[in-house]
Amino acid sequence: MYYGNIKYFDIANGEGVRTSLFVSGCTHHCKNCFNPETWDFCYGNLFTEEVQEKIIKSLEPDYINGLTVLGGEPMEKANQMALLPFLKKVKECYPNKTIWCYTGYLFDKELLSESRARCEFTDEILKYIDILVDGEFKEELKDITLRFKGSSNQRIIDVQKSLQNNSIVLSPFNEKRK
Repeated sequence: MYYGNIKYFDIANGEGVRTSLFVSGCTHHCKNCFNPETWDFCYGNLFTEEVQEKIIKSLEPDYINGLTVLGGEPMEKANQMALLPFLKKVKECYPNKTIWCYTGYLFDKELLSESRARCEFTDEILKYIDILVDGEFKEELKDITLRFKGSSNQRIIDVQKSLQNNSIVLSPFNEKRK
């Protein structure tokens, strides 16, 4: 897997101060995507063990709330395969830090049901994700008053509660900025 960027001390892509990993590869190609260079699966740098260790080390300070994975598209099959052992290690090292993931795929209709995104890694990878921002960015639904998402069709989902309840449980972050 390749990645396009890593942002340390990121405050835009999830609650609190986070490390954000922008993976490469996306087949959605949303109109006016904020990161179109990451559509290419070979864009950027290789996601090596050394890179992974640097990210894990960056999560150590108490003031870092967790990791955010976005892209590109983390839930492309090839990216799921590479991210699964990494996310597992992050949760093992920091069980109290949150993992956020941004995906253009819909949680209930594409990640939990048969689709081009669902594969042998999907169920396990979802076990490590606390918050999932799902749905493609839609330019015509863009709303800058929304927190942690770009368009009103996107949902901020509490993944673990949703899996426990077998129905979507939205996070309080779905509310507009005040």
